[in-house]
Amino acid sequence: MNEKLKICTIGGGTGTSVVAAALREIDHIQLKAIVSVSDNGGSTGRLRDEFGFLPVGDLRQAVAALAVSKEGDWIRKLLLYRFEKGSGLEGHNLGNLILTSLQDMTGSTSGAMEVASSVFRLKGSVLPITNDNTQIETKYEDGSTLVGENNLDENRSGKRIEGIRLIPSSSIYIKSKEAIEEADYIVIGPGDLYASVSASLVVPGTREAFEVTKAKIIYVMSLMTKYSQTNGFSASDHLKVIEKEIGRKVDFILVNNEKIPDDILSMYKKDGDLPVIDDLGSDERVLRAKLIKPVKVVQSKKDTVVRSYLRHDADKLREVFREICHKEN
Repeated sequence: MNEKLKICTIGGGTGTSVVAAALREIDHIQLKAIVSVSDNGGSTGRLRDEFGFLPVGDLRQAVAALAVSKEGDWIRKLLLYRFEKGSGLEGHNLGNLILTSLQDMTGSTSGAMEVASSVFRLKGSVLPITNDNTQIETKYEDGSTLVGENNLDENRSGKRIEGIRLIPSSSIYIKSKEAIEEADYIVIGPGDLYASVSASLVVPGTREAFEVTKAKIIYVMSLMTKYSQTNGFSASDHLKVIEKEIGRKVDFILVNNEKIPDDILSMYKKDGDLPVIDDLGSDERVLRAKLIKPVKVVQSKKDTVVRSYLRHDADKLREVFREICHKEN
């Protein structure tokens, strides 16, 4: 393999950071992480309200994941550090403060990411899906709507979501559009179906980029449903949403078939969240593997965002990605 494979990821939050961490250890690739920027909760939300810039929480996680220098571990610790005390600092994440500072200094989120990629010597680059300051508007099947990712996450009505859009009007960041169009592989997900993944795919111009690209598309299926977003959704329900938004079929579907520990399940069930049921049958696009990594979450008292107890394992994902690339090339 002489030329580097061009791979881009699309999503947000922990899901994209795990995929980026998996891919960063694969040689001969050019990696670009495209990240949603519609979060408005926690430290990110406070900074967004105070400074008026795009939220940086999901971008920060991707930056931390791609730090691979010998100081990489310390860079990740710094970017993920949360202040437990300090007037005005309490509850804030250091990485969010750094990236917000870079936004102020460069005048844009995309400019801040370019500087961060250089300063932290990332293996790859991190790109916002848009440079426009937008919010998620969620439309439910009964016709009602909610604005804001925080309101989406906190909605306990159990109503089924018809779809989301970003308001006000936005457009895809040109370098993100080019990354999609020029990619050899595109990895979508995992993550909250609407708040993270769809929040990137519905940006105007994204579907058109998918119509142009010749990339093979890999969809990493979520492990758990989320009561506020995907209550009762099976794997095929998730897939229908993704394929509707990108306007084409995906080429590979990664599905976990490893048993989730009972103690982890019980914690999720308290919130009404359940494992995503695999109803994809003999679909030849499906790759089933043991993909989970239980995570012991030590929740900071100053962190208002609920953290997951279960994630995809970067090492296990890496082996599946290698298998796909090896077979296809």
